[in-house]
Amino acid sequence: MAWSTRQVADLAGTTVKAVRHYHEIGLLDMPERASNGYKKYGVSHLIRLVQIKRLSDLGLPLSQIAAMGNAGEDPTEAISVLDAELEATIQRLTRIRAELAVILRHRASPEVPPEFAPHAGDFSDSQRALLTVYSTVFSDEDLAEFGRALGERDVVEDEFEALPADADDEAIDQLAQRLAPVVRRGREEHPQLANMMANSPHGEKLATNAMAHAVVEFYNSAQIRALQRANALLQQEDTSDRDDDFS
Repeated sequence: MAWSTRQVADLAGTTVKAVRHYHEIGLLDMPERASNGYKKYGVSHLIRLVQIKRLSDLGLPLSQIAAMGNAGEDPTEAISVLDAELEATIQRLTRIRAELAVILRHRASPEVPPEFAPHAGDFSDSQRALLTVYSTVFSDEDLAEFGRALGERDVVEDEFEALPADADDEAIDQLAQRLAPVVRRGREEHPQLANMMANSPHGEKLATNAMAHAVVEFYNSAQIRALQRANALLQQEDTSDRDDDFS
């Protein structure tokens, strides 16, 4: 019993074009020809075509099917690899859907990390831009902790955001004095955040460099001076505390 190209393609549930392609890439052996020149396909060709179609439908690329050899060879290993790849894809898609749900629920910008999405509507464009930079340099654990800290926002942080570039020294100093205890409290309640630069998967040097550039880009000169002053006040307090410990 012999079948034509169209007949064997129909039996295998594929197309004549696909059968010809399988011949071209060496995936299907070329059959003998009848005296009239037409190909004569047999049962072995049908079995191979069914195997190719089945494995292809499961997601195996033709190159991998070709490496498996003839229909009698065990495809278990290739299918196991494919199953692992599909499992990873499912996990990735599940994570993406969860992130999309958070973004939609809070009407957050897509570039804002999902850890920050619940608070994204409360922040300025500069803050949202900084959050995006945070997501590129800090570890997932630190981002999650920072997201929790964002829920404890203090009114002085809004004052900091509103500080104009032409603010005088007195205004900057007063804001720094109010900002310092807020920063101190945040460090005490979330000690993990003190090591965000050191914990960066990209290394402390690159993380520090990226954050320094971001601060200069998104904060005006008065805001930067207020941050510097607040940090100086905190360092003075730390020095004073250490001196008291040794006294």
